[in-house]
Amino acid sequence: MAGAAGDRVSHVRRRRRPTRSGTLLSAELIVDCALRLIGEHGPEALSVRRLGAALGCDPSAVYRYFHNTDDLLLAVADRIIGDSMDGFVPGPDWVASLREMALRVRDSYRAHPRAAVLASHRVTRRENEFRAVETGVGILVRAGFEPARALRLYLAFIDTVLGHAALDAAALALSPAQREGDSQASTRAYQSVSAETYPLLAAIREDLYALAESSFEPALELMLSALAAQAPGPKA
Repeated sequence: MAGAAGDRVSHVRRRRRPTRSGTLLSAELIVDCALRLIGEHGPEALSVRRLGAALGCDPSAVYRYFHNTDDLLLAVADRIIGDSMDGFVPGPDWVASLREMALRVRDSYRAHPRAAVLASHRVTRRENEFRAVETGVGILVRAGFEPARALRLYLAFIDTVLGHAALDAAALALSPAQREGDSQASTRAYQSVSAETYPLLAAIREDLYALAESSFEPALELMLSALAAQAPGPKA
């Protein structure tokens, strides 16, 4: 009985229903709308009422596809993962494959900065996340790591990637004035520090522009170098 009920719920949630404007409502359409609302108006825009207004449907219709707004947020997070994995096929060079995977994650987060800030720390428990973990662990297994060890190394790798990608996304989510203020910190506030109080900062004044740059790629290369140094060698 439980299986049959679950099948019915799944069927109802998948069934496409027309909105007042005649558009067929679906889980995919709701996620599209949620991403747009968050991108345009910020995280506070993710409400059933605003979704209903934007979709031209009764807000309660959203509950046919998602249990609540947190369930929808997890679907949004999984969509961002799916975007990063779309078309990704690991190559024979496992380090290059991990690098490409990481850069794809960063690009997806930058494409949806406000949504990424909300979603970076969540576990979606959905197909795109399953596929990403399967792919990442598989890359490390082919590098020679035992599966259990590969899983733990993948988690360390992807948490580093997600953390730095979220920082980049958070910077993009700032207002233009805030971004400008932060980017000028290295050329104004830091450049004017007292050499007596901060001798090291004063000694590297010419390099302080780096404070305004992303540390994503340097952190990624450090992680890849550490993984490569531990790799036992490829397995058939």
